[in-house]
Amino acid sequence: MSLLESYDVVFAGGGTIACIIAGRLAQADPSLKILIIEAGSHTEDLHNHVQPGRYINNLGQGHVFSHHDSIPSDALGGRSIRVPTGCCLGGGSAVNFMVYTRAAASDYDDWEKVGNSGWGSKDLIPLARKVETYQIASGDSSVHGFTGPIKVSHGGQDTNIGREFLEVAAQYDRDRKTATQSTLDAQDFYTVDVYSPWRKYIDTHTGKRSDTAHHFIYNLNPESKRNLHILTNRRVVKVLFENNRAVGVSYAAHDDFNVLGEAKTPPQTVYASRLVILSGGAFGSPAMLERSGIGSAEHLAKAHVDQLVDLPGVGENYNDHNLCVTPYLSSEDSDCLDGIFGGDEEAIKPYLAEWTEKGTGLLAHNSIDSAIKMRPTPKELAELGPSFKKIWQDFYVGAPDKAVALLCSAAGNLSTAPSPPGSKTFSMPFCTLYPRAIGYTHITSGTNPWAPLRFNPGYLEDPTDVAILRWCYKRGREIARRMRSFRGEIPAGHPKFPSSTTTTSSVAPSAPGPVDIDTPDIVYSAEDDKAIDDHHRATVSTSWHSLGTCAMKPRAAGGVVDPRLNVYGVENLKVADLSTVPLNVGANTYNTALIVGEKAFLIVAEDLGVSTKEI
Repeated sequence: MSLLESYDVVFAGGGTIACIIAGRLAQADPSLKILIIEAGSHTEDLHNHVQPGRYINNLGQGHVFSHHDSIPSDALGGRSIRVPTGCCLGGGSAVNFMVYTRAAASDYDDWEKVGNSGWGSKDLIPLARKVETYQIASGDSSVHGFTGPIKVSHGGQDTNIGREFLEVAAQYDRDRKTATQSTLDAQDFYTVDVYSPWRKYIDTHTGKRSDTAHHFIYNLNPESKRNLHILTNRRVVKVLFENNRAVGVSYAAHDDFNVLGEAKTPPQTVYASRLVILSGGAFGSPAMLERSGIGSAEHLAKAHVDQLVDLPGVGENYNDHNLCVTPYLSSEDSDCLDGIFGGDEEAIKPYLAEWTEKGTGLLAHNSIDSAIKMRPTPKELAELGPSFKKIWQDFYVGAPDKAVALLCSAAGNLSTAPSPPGSKTFSMPFCTLYPRAIGYTHITSGTNPWAPLRFNPGYLEDPTDVAILRWCYKRGREIARRMRSFRGEIPAGHPKFPSSTTTTSSVAPSAPGPVDIDTPDIVYSAEDDKAIDDHHRATVSTSWHSLGTCAMKPRAAGGVVDPRLNVYGVENLKVADLSTVPLNVGANTYNTALIVGEKAFLIVAEDLGVSTKEI
């Protein structure tokens, strides 16, 4: 590709949302000269991306991720948290878990209430329909879409682990409902407290991952592609300004810096005649703003950057979902992805043959077939303690579509605890959906875009978040030990209960089978609860759902962009990614990213005078 000196629109970052906007713009007006500068590599037709079951292998290899290590935290026993973010064309959509969950309608209404007209559920739910093809026969057209580029299906097969989770839930948890294949849609933006089948961003016809690079960029016709250029393995250093108007960016490769982080060659520049759009995500976009002189005087001074615009909200308001995973041993006849997750090519061969021929099987799967978004019962509310009670009254009672936590079943070991050799496993991932933890991310270098960031996610600093994880562990454990495939617990992935603990709460390294449905719940002592909390402090991790660090809020309230995604204090510069989300959402964030991408496209197209009638 021969780079031009100037483009109409330059994207700094080629993640999920950038691909939507750029692809739609190129389709709507092929004459627009568009450049995407992406820090990572291309993903087109690479098996690690398009074959869904290999996503864990991507995490292990790590070369398609940027890794952000937090400062050590007392709340985590002195641990540092590592948060990976997608670093390839398509960003998170090319490497995520492909879980199809949607936020609560009230989440989007809350965005509108903080000053963002046009960003409420009535405006955004139609965009959720527009972007998807829902490949489930029972889909409701008032909620789901059937002609969009992104495919949603049940995946390559329904596992017995997923079925058992629902079967046990229906008998064991009478306080909540259980959906069948044809009733109760848990992804209608309103429904909570329903155990249900969990859909996936996988095309039912091909078995391939459904990401934005393949469905908005790589599949464009030659005419639309003609003026869309993509520059990979480069990271934007900063935005270039003339009289507070963004006119371009400078960028550099990783090899342009020595081991001390000093530049070996000057960064290169490219100009944008009409618009610069930052789309580097919750870490990349605030970092680009700060290196450009936009942020708080304090943080800019530490990185030796002259301030252009005083915008103290840059890099603040970091949100995530706090994840824990509990692993279990499974029966020999379980449908598990253990061999696929381990990257064992011999074990993958039979799955690969089925995937190649039919687009089905466990390689067209992410291991997660069923889950629930939970709100506590009155008894569980008391269990969560007094610190949660006020939050419940203030935040949850008036929003019945907001769940407190997400609990899943996974046909494989998604925890960091090693599985016994040759074993089959399943696991119970769970996460807080609106944790109290709010963090920050700021630059440490004003010149090197590859330098590490100063980052604190705030995990488990609030006791409420600890109590919710404890509740989830107990709920998931009760369901797991009643599932037909249950054959024991993997001790390294469970709390180290004190030796004085009761026999019912102690970890069972092996079991001949499940306990009866009517078996009494495990009774935990105060010491047991502390062991659970200590275990979670030692193992809690990111859910890969980082957002909020360039919040779309009024400037006086710490906002960074306005409702049209314009950065305050400058012209011709927008941010379009999940960093603009002002408040957390109660779901995996890919669906929200798709919606934000569609909304951002409409805004950008209107600003550029591009018609969206046929798009």
